[in-house]
Amino acid sequence: MAITLTESAARHVATQLDHRGKGLGIRVGVTTTGCSGMAYVLEFVDELDGSDEVFEDQGIKIVVDPKSLVYIDGTEMDFVKAGVNEGFQFHNPNVKGECGCGESFSV
Repeated sequence: MAITLTESAARHVATQLDHRGKGLGIRVGVTTTGCSGMAYVLEFVDELDGSDEVFEDQGIKIVVDPKSLVYIDGTEMDFVKAGVNEGFQFHNPNVKGECGCGESFSV
């Protein structure tokens, strides 16, 4: 089981952690919401919970709670800039459907 980062995503997370001045890494999870049922949630991690799964890719720690890992195992996280827009994109092999706006997914 693993979550991976593209070079672009790793560089972006490292830059944000540097600007922030602290943090162990980034937490990737899911929450129930949206038209299709689930959405990704990202936050900085300053302390680990006892049940956290920790992956490391390109020098970045990626922290996932066990309940979210079931839905996002095997996901590659990318950071994309397109014109004036930028943000993370998730390439999740578990996704069976997505809403039209791209904000939520189902497995």
